[in-house]
Amino acid sequence: MNPRSITEHPATLSNALVVLIVDDVPDNVAPLHDALDEAGYTVLVALDGEAAIRRATQALPDVVLLDAVMPGLDGFEVARRLKAHPATAHIPIIFMTGLTETEHLVAALDAGGADYVTKPIKPREVMARMGVHLRSARHARQGALERSQARNALDAFGYATITVRAQDGRLMWQTPLARDLLQRYCGTEAPHTPPAVVQWLRRHLGEAQAQREPPRLTLENGPRRLTFRLHQQVGDQDSGDHHSPDGDWLIVMQETSDASVLEAMAHAFALTAREAEVLYWVAKGKINRDIGDILGSSPATVKKHLERIYAKLGVETRTAAAAMAINRVPLLQPQHGG
Repeated sequence: MNPRSITEHPATLSNALVVLIVDDVPDNVAPLHDALDEAGYTVLVALDGEAAIRRATQALPDVVLLDAVMPGLDGFEVARRLKAHPATAHIPIIFMTGLTETEHLVAALDAGGADYVTKPIKPREVMARMGVHLRSARHARQGALERSQARNALDAFGYATITVRAQDGRLMWQTPLARDLLQRYCGTEAPHTPPAVVQWLRRHLGEAQAQREPPRLTLENGPRRLTFRLHQQVGDQDSGDHHSPDGDWLIVMQETSDASVLEAMAHAFALTAREAEVLYWVAKGKINRDIGDILGSSPATVKKHLERIYAKLGVETRTAAAAMAINRVPLLQPQHGG
C-alpha cells in the first residue's frame, strides 16, 4: 500500500476515527498504515512537519502519531504548534521515537505529547496506546460540545460569551455576538482581549476561585453599556490544572441600552435627540467636558445645548435640570437588583 495515500471508506467514514501519521521515511509508515487501515481507522499521512500542520488543521484528526526526529520542522516543534492552535490543541499526540534518553522523552511530553512509543514500531502497541488517549479525547470533546451548545444558547438570547486565558490574557474563544461587541466597544479582535477586561479578570480571580461572584465590569458607549460577568472556569474537569487561577475563564457579556430613556426625555420636554443626550448625561452627573468627549462635541457646544435645555425645562441650573429629568422620567432612576 502506498503510504502517501489517504484511505477512506465511504460507507463508514463518518464513524471512522481519523489517525494522522507523520514520518519522513515512507518505509517506516507503511506497516503501521496497513495495520490501522485493516483495523477500520481512516489514515492520513504527512511526510514532513509543514505538511503535518496543514493536514492536521484541515482534517482535525482524532489522534496524531508523530515522528520526533525529522529534517526541517521536527516533531517537537510540530507538537508545540498544534498545541498552540485552538482548533488542534485538543488532539492527542503520540510520539514515535528511536530516542530513549530521558531528556528526549521529557522534551516530547513538554512539547505537548500525551504519550510515546519507541521504534521499531509495533502496531498492536500503538493501537493499545491510541485507545486510551482516544477515549480521553472523546470525553473532552463531548464536554466541549456541551459547553459550546450552552454558550450558543446564551448568544441567541442576547448574551455574548468569551473564554479568556488568565495567564496571558489571550482570547481563546468567542461567539459571533461577542466578536461584534468587542469590536464596537473596544476596537479589539481575537486573540487580543481588551486590557480593561484582562485587568478586571485578574483582579477578581481570588473571589471566583472561592465561589463568590465578583463585581461586574461595565463599559459605556453613549447610552449603551456592555456588562461583563465572570461565569466559570472552563476546561477538562480531570485536568490537574483545572483549579489553577491561570486557567481559561468563561465570561458572559450583555449589552443594555438607554435608547428608550432618551426617547422618553425627548418626548417629556420637547427636546431634540442631541438635547436629550446632553440632559441624559447631566442627570448622570457628567460635566460638560466629559459630555463633549462622549458625544464627540466641544464643551462650548454642550453649553449651548444646555442653555436651550434650561429654557425648555424652565430652570437655571444643571442641578435643577437633572432633578427634573429624574423626577419626570422614571427610567432614569437607579435600578436595583439587576
